[in-house]
Amino acid sequence: MSGSPAVLMRLVASCYTVSERAGAIVRKVLHSGELGIVEKTGADDLQTLADRLAQQSICASLSRRFPKITIIGEEELPAEEIKEEIIESGLSEEILLKTCPEEYSDLKEEELVVWVDPLDGTKEYTEASRCLHHCTEARHQTKGLLDNVTVLIGIAHGGRAIAGVIHQPFYNYELGAGAALGRTLWGIPGLGAFGFELQEVPGGRRVVTTTRSHSNKLVTDCVDAMEPHEVVRVGGAGNKIIQLVEGRASAYVFASPGCKKWDTCATEAILHAVGGKLTDIHGNAYRYDANVKHMNSAGVLATLRNHEYYVSRVPQSVLQALKSG
Repeated sequence: MSGSPAVLMRLVASCYTVSERAGAIVRKVLHSGELGIVEKTGADDLQTLADRLAQQSICASLSRRFPKITIIGEEELPAEEIKEEIIESGLSEEILLKTCPEEYSDLKEEELVVWVDPLDGTKEYTEASRCLHHCTEARHQTKGLLDNVTVLIGIAHGGRAIAGVIHQPFYNYELGAGAALGRTLWGIPGLGAFGFELQEVPGGRRVVTTTRSHSNKLVTDCVDAMEPHEVVRVGGAGNKIIQLVEGRASAYVFASPGCKKWDTCATEAILHAVGGKLTDIHGNAYRYDANVKHMNSAGVLATLRNHEYYVSRVPQSVLQALKSG
């Protein structure tokens, strides 16, 4: 490839480093113990200082380098001056060296929509903070919770998810003081996915991952209908996709509204980059245009393989309750 890298590759290279800066903010706020929690729509829908600062960092950093892109973030934040210390201007050299898939090579900034979830798994994050600052066995108590926390940045073009970054701020947390924390997964359909080793559930077992804290009868009925050998309940959409691509689950089933476009854009792109699929519970694709509704009102069904089987198992009662579109 001659000349400078394509806009998409430069944007993904920026999202990579920006997600790591956001992850550092998320860790710093956790260890400060001052979470600044606000209830958005109720006790199960929380916003913390980490959500706010991480989104400011991501959106300000990206818009400074790419002023023509459309950025949609989860948090509704007042306009205010952004401190320079949270701006990230670096680019991942590893990503810049890769060749952009031909179908994306001529995209322009103004054609791209970026969906941002600055802190996916906020409920688990707040629970981990309570344990960290009030439990005697802090490290043991927080490990499982902190694994749920991710930073999600997805890129869409023409309504399709075409690139995604998932950053895990607390990866390696269990190794204790001195360990290098955090890892970043990224992918582009047609190029591949990086930052992890792709694995599948062995032996053809059906392992379903689903919500840890937002279950209801529709969710349980749908999960049961899949006839799983095992059910893994974890928090965060990003974490659930990691379960799929690292071979700890074969399907992510969430038969309920609640998930939003900023939860699924990045995750869908990475899953598609390794041959997987993410749809609503009917098997229909979601769109990520700038003007679409934010709620994924017909649930989420994601798989690495055999997507049609899981779609075929969804009960009629669930299909009727969750209208597609």
